[in-house]
Amino acid sequence: MKRLIVGITLFLVTFPSISSALNERRTVLKISADAVPHTELLELIKPDLAKQGIDLKIYTMTDTTLANTQVSDGELDANFFQHNEYLKAQIKDRHLDLVNVGNIHVEPMEICSDKYRSVKDLPNNAKIGIINDSTNEYRALILLEKAGFIKLKSTTNPYTASTLDIEIYIKPVKIVELDPSLVARVKDQFDAYITWSSKILEAGIDLHKVRIFSEGGDSPYANVIAVNSKKANDPAIKALVKALKSEKVQKFISQKYKGAIIASSN
Repeated sequence: MKRLIVGITLFLVTFPSISSALNERRTVLKISADAVPHTELLELIKPDLAKQGIDLKIYTMTDTTLANTQVSDGELDANFFQHNEYLKAQIKDRHLDLVNVGNIHVEPMEICSDKYRSVKDLPNNAKIGIINDSTNEYRALILLEKAGFIKLKSTTNPYTASTLDIEIYIKPVKIVELDPSLVARVKDQFDAYITWSSKILEAGIDLHKVRIFSEGGDSPYANVIAVNSKKANDPAIKALVKALKSEKVQKFISQKYKGAIIASSN
């Protein structure tokens, strides 16, 4: 009887320590992300990472203002919402300790319209809404140049580009600069509007019905995983990037987004 009691006591003492040891082996990764497709991709791989002992805690953002600061300061482990050129500009302008650890996908910049079916149909003095933040405004202006509306100055700086860098209006249009979060919301005020494909999808708009000109799959602006430089070689971060670049994710991107989002080849 005493042996049985001792055995039970040892089990009760040992079991919590075993449970504690198992919990200690798990890693929690806190990552902020845009809703589409970023959070959707993270949710897709969350079970796979859990099997490797990595618990992904995802914070879906509606405002990215503090996203890079939170990672640089160590409040979050990573973020997933921006392309590499924007990240580099943020690091330079705000003196942040961040690095890109993986290119995941491309969100082509799109010229869209609810009123016209091609860029040729846009009338003279058409009102076009474009995003106004640093490198992304440059992308929008380049797209307008490729579509035949404007010619940019040869000295245009991608990190500070604005409508002031337009050298010639090949076709007269009125360009209105807007915060990226507003473009899809106020699209009815414009003849055409320019933003990323993900913002169109996020707004519940059928991209194929409104797209009239696209940046295309050769865009160098891949969305990336950004982390504090001290975490660049963290095994859990490497597992996260590997999962996001897996064949499973590439297939999901191809089937779900049908060209609106493109898996990065880099």
